[in-house]
Amino acid sequence: MARQTQAELLVTAARLFEAEPDPTGAVDLIGKKGSIIVAAAPADLKAAFKRLKKIPGYRWVVLHREDLFLANNLSIGSKAGMMDEQGNVLKEAALPR
Repeated sequence: MARQTQAELLVTAARLFEAEPDPTGAVDLIGKKGSIIVAAAPADLKAAFKRLKKIPGYRWVVLHREDLFLANNLSIGSKAGMMDEQGNVLKEAALPR
C-alpha cells in the first residue's frame, strides 16, 4: 500500500475516527476519541507532537505505521496517543489533563 498524502490521510482519519475538522484550527480533527493531528511525513512528526502538548483532553497523532519508531521517541512527555492509517492504536493516549 502506498503512503497517503497529508490530504488523503486527513480524509481517512476523519472517516475512521468519526471526526470533523476543528473550526479553531488548533488541531486537524475533533472526534469521539479526542483531538487529532495528522502527520503524513516523518518531517511533520516533531511539529505535530509540539502542537498537541498545548491541547487539553485526549490527544492523538495519526501517522503511517512505518514512522512509529521515530514518532515514539518524539512522543515522550506529550501524553499523546498514536494511531496508524488503518485505524489501529499504536500507543494509547494518557488520561486528559
